[in-house]
Amino acid sequence: MNDHFADPPGHAADTPAPAEHRTPSGTMGRLFEVWAEPKGRAIEVAPRTWQVTAGVVNVAVIETDEGLVLVDTAMRHDGPELLRLIRTVTDAPLHTVVYSHAHIDHAFGHGPLLAEAAERGDPPPRIVAHRAVLDRFRRYIRTADLNTTVNARQSGGPRTWWPRHDTDIFWPDTVYDDTLTLRIGGEEFHLHHARAETDDATWVWIPGRRVVCVGDLWNGVCPNAGNPQKVQRYADEWADAFDRIAAVGPDALIPGHSMPILGAATIRERLGNAAELLRHIVAHTLDALNAGRRPDTILDTLRIPPRLADLPYLQPLHDRPEFIAANVIRLNGGWWNGYAADLLPTPREQLAAVLAELAGGADTLAAKARDLIGDDLQLACHLAELAVLAAPDNTGAHEAAVEAFTRRFDAETSFMGRGIYRIAATTSQEALRTLTTTKDSR
Repeated sequence: MNDHFADPPGHAADTPAPAEHRTPSGTMGRLFEVWAEPKGRAIEVAPRTWQVTAGVVNVAVIETDEGLVLVDTAMRHDGPELLRLIRTVTDAPLHTVVYSHAHIDHAFGHGPLLAEAAERGDPPPRIVAHRAVLDRFRRYIRTADLNTTVNARQSGGPRTWWPRHDTDIFWPDTVYDDTLTLRIGGEEFHLHHARAETDDATWVWIPGRRVVCVGDLWNGVCPNAGNPQKVQRYADEWADAFDRIAAVGPDALIPGHSMPILGAATIRERLGNAAELLRHIVAHTLDALNAGRRPDTILDTLRIPPRLADLPYLQPLHDRPEFIAANVIRLNGGWWNGYAADLLPTPREQLAAVLAELAGGADTLAAKARDLIGDDLQLACHLAELAVLAAPDNTGAHEAAVEAFTRRFDAETSFMGRGIYRIAATTSQEALRTLTTTKDSR
């Protein structure tokens, strides 16, 4: 979350629907079950080493002879719970915080920890991160309204807090570029940079404990290497990072979300399969680009080998392979979709109006959309959306959109896709309420 957090299924933030329409709810879907499994627990993965889960975000807590080293600090509003959970297992002072990356659910829960340190007379902790974290924080301040809107759309909840000023951020006081070794309490912590879900990622190898802390490099499902509403991801380099992590031979892996992975063989197998999945998607996409195929065809022809597609820890519950392929296209081939008319397109509403006129009106498009829902839901959504754009005051168009996109939401497994389909359905639900109220007031 920044990126990842959403309200659990059935949360009151779900938009109420008229009685005749179903309301999509629980935008995270099955992903919530995966990420919430360790919720509220401090799981010891090695002596004096815990995965602590506040909300649905994991924090690595490592007790050394000099104090605690934390990898990440969860979300701002989960700070009190994080402190409570930490204090159920250790009373050691906070010494160092390492950011695995700068997403809002991993780098903003410090408040209660710092307040406690001040009350106890402890010095403030050192905060360590990759240098690119600084640029990400600056970009967050510049794009606060954009990010609050995107996250609300993605999560299905209300607009949430977002940093808007320098003082809203816990800035690192130590940054590095490629690797960095910290020596704390007689132990070494090896920090490694990776470009994966973000360009500022850090994974931390603790050789004396055979523990690796990887942040969102692992989250228990298909890697979030595609996210259609966020900045560039790096699937190829993410696969390389999996190889490097596996090569150090950890016995325990603490991820950014989901349960820890225990056992060197299990870690090696899972990281290897995830790397293979990403490389398969990258190879398919680059081969198709080299063959001159358009982006929509590249996504439509992507197939994942069943051996990988069936693995429970690679399920498309957060991101999905097609979105990853789209990001590979953007990274290597730009944003143009291959259709000349779309290079500088007319506003979609104007195109929709002309198409509706040719079809015999928005009602005709809406009726065809509803006819197609059972046979070709993807095409039905296209037609319903065109009908709404062509005639935003047309009740039938919005009814078709609610039905089509609610069905699309129900069928979609990925958190990223579900949020977008949900907002399409709930926007038309709200339009129907407005149209009905206007009609009744006349």
